[in-house]
Amino acid sequence: MSQRLRWSLRPRLALAVVLGVIAALGLAPYDLWPATLGALICLPVLALQDCTRKRAAMIGWAFGLGYFGHGLAWIVEPFLVDIPRHGWMAPFALVLMAGGLALFWAAAFWVAAASRLGLVGRSWLLVFSWSLAEFARAYVLTGFPWAALAQIWVETPLAQSLAFVGPQGLAIATLAAALPMGAALIGTGHVLPRVLNAVPALGLLAVAVYFSALAAPAVMTGKTVRLVQPNAPQHQKWDPEHIPRFFRRQIEFTATAPSPDLIVWPETAVPTWLDEAEGVFQTISDAATGVPVVLGIRRYDSGRIYNSAVYLDGNGKLGGVYDKHHLVPFGEYVPLGDLLARFGIHGFAANAGQGFSAGPGPELLSLGPVGSALPLICYEAVFPQDVGNAPARPDMLLQLTNDAWFGSWSGPYQHLAQARMRAIEQGLPMVRVANTGISAMIDPHGGTIAQIPLGFDGYIDAPLPAPLAPTHYAYTGDLPAFVLVLVGLGGMIGLHRRRAG
Repeated sequence: MSQRLRWSLRPRLALAVVLGVIAALGLAPYDLWPATLGALICLPVLALQDCTRKRAAMIGWAFGLGYFGHGLAWIVEPFLVDIPRHGWMAPFALVLMAGGLALFWAAAFWVAAASRLGLVGRSWLLVFSWSLAEFARAYVLTGFPWAALAQIWVETPLAQSLAFVGPQGLAIATLAAALPMGAALIGTGHVLPRVLNAVPALGLLAVAVYFSALAAPAVMTGKTVRLVQPNAPQHQKWDPEHIPRFFRRQIEFTATAPSPDLIVWPETAVPTWLDEAEGVFQTISDAATGVPVVLGIRRYDSGRIYNSAVYLDGNGKLGGVYDKHHLVPFGEYVPLGDLLARFGIHGFAANAGQGFSAGPGPELLSLGPVGSALPLICYEAVFPQDVGNAPARPDMLLQLTNDAWFGSWSGPYQHLAQARMRAIEQGLPMVRVANTGISAMIDPHGGTIAQIPLGFDGYIDAPLPAPLAPTHYAYTGDLPAFVLVLVGLGGMIGLHRRRAG
């Protein structure tokens, strides 16, 4: 006979919050994946044993509150750039963001607790309902898949499975390895059925060993890319007294011999509008001495503002423009912006309170001697579906970002981890250049070949890896994982109905 957990609701909620905080230790910069698995193993007995649907949902929400509150704590940093204007919003933003995302998880726990199956059966139902909730979090209302469960594996061989199943598939495997095991450990009945619930965990271990044995160094193209990191703190980035210093810094890094094959500056690296930048471009071209340059700049067109990436050829002429299309809500634009502007609420990165406009969608840039690239400006690297929607397969991914918004704690490290995931998923190298760091050359296996640490100014000439053959995930995207979730939910609902009948 197993021990029954007979705590009242309040202790359960408190423990759920604590477990959520512990689970977030699996994310960068900690990368303590055993902490996440341990927390997940504890959840079935806490939330699904002797609990009503309402109580289970509350416990799931409390777990999500702790997880997202800890994992997304960096979200207060943008509010502290201009404290008199935005500082008062910081605690509300974190609580509302964490609590709002936790609602997705609460719904999953409600569904699982509604079943008449035993504890192990309800834990399997939770695997699929939670996975469906994660799909919703990644896609609904433009999506926000930051702190996805698959991110805990970035520093392990299991990360290579992203090339086959993607982040949603790896998250399903993570839940399947932990939740039924937790239920079986305290369950009753025959030994064999309980042991079988450990099979997913053993399978996860086998996959890790398999990919560890397959690990191979990336093949290089023979081309070199210079990553330029000016390290402009956000509170100084647009200050007229500091702008010339940061621009000169980038010019000096660009002009240093020997010359690479391509030079890349970060997001909004040029402090002028695109249509006023001819003289600035000539200065950059002179410093580059015939080497093409990619850089971030703002663009104004017909009353609209765009966050753009441009390619300058060896003569300093404009060779291509990409406009960011997946914008940050409340960062680059504000939903119902005209209404909220009356209350003084504007996007952080918006110019003079005006929100940015979205570009038409993913586009490729031809970068001359180094091939084609799919530009990803800042937040766009968070979305695997955006990368997968490119009009054609590029030779590389190219992320220009300004992680000064994310502070110096967990945000920049988590953003880098997600960039590495995108490289693995597509089998493509990624050139990542960040204003304050972490700038990195990432190979198609997600390894960092070279990087400039967070909070340093400088440059690095990094060898450009060659792309791999298109991955399984590059062909299928999240569709197989979504179908698996629907089939799993259907199967568990069928078992529930048989039990109820």
